[in-house]
Amino acid sequence: MNTMAAHFTAFMRRDNLRDQVERIAGALAGPATGFALLLVIWKIISLKIIEIPGPESTLLAALELFSDPFYDNGPNDVGIGWNILASLGRVALGFVLAAAVGIPTGFLIGRVPSINAICSPVISLLRPVSPLAWLPLGLLLFKAANPAAIWAIFICSIWPMIINTAEGVKRVPQDYLNVARVLDLSEWKVFTRILLPSVMPYVMTGVRLSIGTAWLVIVAAEMLTGGTGLGFWLWDEWNNLNVQNILIAVLVIGVVGLALDLALLAVARRFNYEA
Repeated sequence: MNTMAAHFTAFMRRDNLRDQVERIAGALAGPATGFALLLVIWKIISLKIIEIPGPESTLLAALELFSDPFYDNGPNDVGIGWNILASLGRVALGFVLAAAVGIPTGFLIGRVPSINAICSPVISLLRPVSPLAWLPLGLLLFKAANPAAIWAIFICSIWPMIINTAEGVKRVPQDYLNVARVLDLSEWKVFTRILLPSVMPYVMTGVRLSIGTAWLVIVAAEMLTGGTGLGFWLWDEWNNLNVQNILIAVLVIGVVGLALDLALLAVARRFNYEA
């Protein structure tokens, strides 16, 4: 009897393992097909346009590049690892400043109609301004390239957080606020027990949109300001006509941006908020 139970348990485990393998294979089939098509298209283009390296030679160049990512031969000759860290550092600082200002501002705009009436037209005016339009003002204000790049990240990342947070506050059911008023809850308790749990999915959406914007802005800003960073490195490789490294830079920028978005998605799921 025990032998039969053991065989049945082993069979069920094999069946569950098979189901898990099939689910994983199904989940990976789409991305694998997409990347395969990308490589095929890339290969065809490289055969048609000889100036564009193919995937094979670019992969070999990337392996050589990442074999020593943290070398330092002077101000304008550092490894790609240092450039990635420099860009991430600027993005982190500008993004944190934008969150510290944008999220509370969004709560105020959504909660107080008079502030909403004052701020909404200004936000609508400034939000569509190109990120690079803010960079000269940053250079004028801070007299240095690095603070100017951080300023550009800050000013362009703040809008999605303000808008999404304010929209989330406005969508809190009025019944919840009526109950809070009947119970005579303080504004702090209304914020912590009603507004914050209800608005957090909108906040996380704004945060994810902002990190994508910040990563786009920093690459463009570094192209203009110079120094270190992926944007500067990409532009420097263009000046050297090193197309392989340009393609590597494009892929690295995409991978890092994807990793940032997935990290924020994991944070949202960790706190059981929809994202």
